[in-house]
Formats: sequence, C-alpha cells, structure tokens
Amino acid sequence: MNWIILIIAGIFEVAFASCLGKAKLATGTAVYSWYAGFIIFLAISMLLLMKATQTLPIGTAYTVWTGIGAVGTVLVGIIVFKDPVTFWRIFFITTLVGSILGLKLVTSH
Repeated sequence: MNWIILIIAGIFEVAFASCLGKAKLATGTAVYSWYAGFIIFLAISMLLLMKATQTLPIGTAYTVWTGIGAVGTVLVGIIVFKDPVTFWRIFFITTLVGSILGLKLVTSH
C-alpha cells in the first residue's frame, strides 16, 4: 500500500512542478492561481511522501519519488510545454525509469 502512496506522491510532485511552468507563462491574477496550486500540490506530495517513508526505506522512497517527479515533469514538458524530444532525452528518461524499477525490485518491503 505504501508503494501506491509513494507513486501518488510522485504524481503530485509532477503537478506542483507543472504549476511552476504554467505560472511562468501566465499573466495577471492567473499567476496567483498557479502558485496556489503549486503550494497545495507541494503540501499533498510531501504529506504522502512522509506517510510512505513510515514503512519504506527513506533512501529508496525519496529516490523513487524524485524519479517519478523527474520523469513525469519531463513528459509534461514535452507534451504541454512543447519541450524538444531528442534521442538522448528519451534514452536517459528510459534509464531513469529502469533504475526506479530496479530499486523497487531490490527493496525488501
């Protein structure tokens, strides 16, 4: 169950990072809405990460959480913000996903 909580925490990490990107593009009072979303999603992500680390090793949990955030944010950047798609970006995202899965496989919880 804590792995599911950790994955959800990672998704909220993607959400708070994406809010920063949208805030950068927004104008007027919409900027404050994106920053409010950032704060809300950040708080949710941190609370879920804290919950997951009650039973998962902190090193593994933090690495998986950051990896989900990194991969997810790159994918949001490509899909939403039209960031460039190159062979090397895809290659390194793939190796990061492989490393995250490897950590999960070797963790004994």
